[in-house]
Amino acid sequence: MKGFIISLALFFTTVTALGQSFMHGAGLTMFVVSPRNGDVSVGEGFTYFPRFNFLETETLSLSAGIPLSVGLTVSSSLYYSSNGYYDDGSVGFIVNAPFIINLNIGRGSTMDNTNKMGYFLGAGYGFHHGDFIVTETDSYGYPYDSFKSSNVYGPAANAGFRIGVGRKHRNIEVRFSDMKGTNEDKPDIFGGGALFNF
Repeated sequence: MKGFIISLALFFTTVTALGQSFMHGAGLTMFVVSPRNGDVSVGEGFTYFPRFNFLETETLSLSAGIPLSVGLTVSSSLYYSSNGYYDDGSVGFIVNAPFIINLNIGRGSTMDNTNKMGYFLGAGYGFHHGDFIVTETDSYGYPYDSFKSSNVYGPAANAGFRIGVGRKHRNIEVRFSDMKGTNEDKPDIFGGGALFNF
């Protein structure tokens, strides 16, 4: 994890020196985490998305950024005792921070683009920390759900569109994301959110 953070810091230092413009946005995001051997958990949070355009034309740009999301996840687990099955709930803390290279077209692609609509598509590598539910079996053979708090890494992608607001480059962004965990219980992490870019 420490090496991942240092690499990102060095990259952004280089991109800042070479990049043509800095853009950013903030808003709300919802995550759905689905581990391979467990139940779905849902999280909501706040996203701040800084990005640097390292290549720009009049109609599009290539950018590098980290949509950093922090929030809470709410999970419900099922466990068995001598009196039967019971349901238990848990609230956990989540952090989602993928490094994404985006192709941006139209509104929001550059500071000068004032088209009514814009689109973006990108991919990269992500980090996700959070609680998720895994189904295990006790010594008597009964299944039960347990909460796991872990760090997950894996490939990530995002896509969405932007709607212009006002006369400048400001816009409202609707963003969808997906991350495939490659460690722990290999969860799929889906996201959706709305941001205001300024």
